[in-house]
Amino acid sequence: MVIFVLNPTDVVLNGERIILMKVDVIQRREEGLTLIELILAVAIVGITGSLAMSFYGDYQRTANLARVISEMSSIQLLIEDYHRQYRHNPASLAVIGIDYQDPWGNDYKYLDIEGGGHGTRKDKNLTPINTDYDLYSMGADGKTALALTAQKSRDDIVRANNGSYLGLASEY
Repeated sequence: MVIFVLNPTDVVLNGERIILMKVDVIQRREEGLTLIELILAVAIVGITGSLAMSFYGDYQRTANLARVISEMSSIQLLIEDYHRQYRHNPASLAVIGIDYQDPWGNDYKYLDIEGGGHGTRKDKNLTPINTDYDLYSMGADGKTALALTAQKSRDDIVRANNGSYLGLASEY
């Protein structure tokens, strides 16, 4: 805001009194933010928000992975109990009362290999990863392939080595 202040000054010139008006310009800053301050504030909030979202996304991926591993471990125990009782693996997860879905809304996949199931999952050497049964989640993308090295299978959470490994297919 610019304010003009008039300061009258008396001056005597050739015996006559003359009043001179002196104009002082006073600039006063108004309350509020300048455009640069506003841009900096928005930039800081944006950067902080993007970092928070990144950390939250990592946390959510880790939590989903832990949930799937925990549920698969429970399913594995139920399958083993069924096997001890009936001397064979269940034909499907429904037989043992499992209707869980992974965090991405997909049913867990099960294949009884001992019962003659075809389409077993394979590692990088194309060797079956289990000899008793396959149990896995298709991961966040909801897609899978038989070979763990396939792009569609990289985010799958698998049971391998007859239950001694539960984790990401990409880390097996």
